[in-house]
Amino acid sequence: LQLPLAGSVHAPVKSSLSGSGLGLSMVYGFAQQSGGHVTIQSKIGEGATFKLFLPATDGPAADMETHPFQQASQTGTETILVVEDDKNVRRLTVTRLEELNYKVIAAPDGPKAIEILNKRDDIDLVLSDVVMPGGMTGFDVAKQALALRPGIKILLTTGYEKGIEPNGESGGIDHPILRKPYALHELGRTLRELLD
Repeated sequence: LQLPLAGSVHAPVKSSLSGSGLGLSMVYGFAQQSGGHVTIQSKIGEGATFKLFLPATDGPAADMETHPFQQASQTGTETILVVEDDKNVRRLTVTRLEELNYKVIAAPDGPKAIEILNKRDDIDLVLSDVVMPGGMTGFDVAKQALALRPGIKILLTTGYEKGIEPNGESGGIDHPILRKPYALHELGRTLRELLD
């Protein structure tokens, strides 16, 4: 199915990329959800060009007055522990949560998160990425967090599409998963559903 496309967004990128590759996965997921697609052109020594194609629309632009980015009902005062190995994603997540008025503590990996949970009893919810280095997944963090603090709320996030997460055991516990990339209002709504 070929869709009418509005155009593309592209920029040269250095080819010395490293990490889990979730950034590209998130872009691909966004394109798929929007009915578009992504193309990549790469030349050794010159870098890569990514083009994001999105469907054209004749509909009106969203009205920010009727769809506020932040609603009072989606904010809170609880304390949230963010577990994310990517420092840029971690910083953005903390900023978003603070915009929603939450108190935030951040950990770069699972072991550090458990260390924090052992020292503090004021954490209401753990917001953890699923895939992290160091042999401890978000499911592992959730399992240990619940063992330490029965009743603590858990929200997992992942850039992988539904059904294609890397192999990993959830410990038989069904945790809500927020798919990246997510909007601020989605984060706010999901947190209130868990905490209220």
